[in-house]
Amino acid sequence: MNRHSLRLIGAALFGISLLALGSSPTPVLAEERTCRGTMGARTVDNLRVPDGATCTLNGTTVKGTLKVETRATLYAFDIRVIGNVQAENSRKVVVRGSRVGGSVKVVQSGIASVHGNRINGNILFDENSGLNVAKRNVVGSDIQAFQNKGGVRIYYNRVDGNLQCKANSPKPVGDGNVVQGVKQDQCRGF
Repeated sequence: MNRHSLRLIGAALFGISLLALGSSPTPVLAEERTCRGTMGARTVDNLRVPDGATCTLNGTTVKGTLKVETRATLYAFDIRVIGNVQAENSRKVVVRGSRVGGSVKVVQSGIASVHGNRINGNILFDENSGLNVAKRNVVGSDIQAFQNKGGVRIYYNRVDGNLQCKANSPKPVGDGNVVQGVKQDQCRGF
């Protein structure tokens, strides 16, 4: 017998012994990659832009979550994210021409630009200090803008859920949005 055959037999015996004991193998955790600089067309499990770093993604696929940390900057073009894009206390987040299976959430951050994307979940701008823009997106759930201080612009989006804006100063501006749900509060006329 060669080594390959012995490995297969060993793996089969290990599996059978686990079944006999009534236990299951320990789940494999998804790998998290860190991005500083530029990443091209490659596939990763989870991706993190660490504190203070700048990451540019071009054609990258993220099978899990893309997280942007404190004072970090993300430029994402033509990416695919199976999970969410999450930014908290970030400096800048730009997502263009991409597909996101979950939501894009930018919270207590600076500038955000979400333009020309297909997003199955929500776009959330919450308590941001810089200009936040949602333009020409197809959104499977809601667009929400709450308590932002740097301005919010919402133009030409197709929203399957609601368009909700509340307690933003200055008041958001927008037009040309097709909303299947309701347009609420400060976004009522968009």
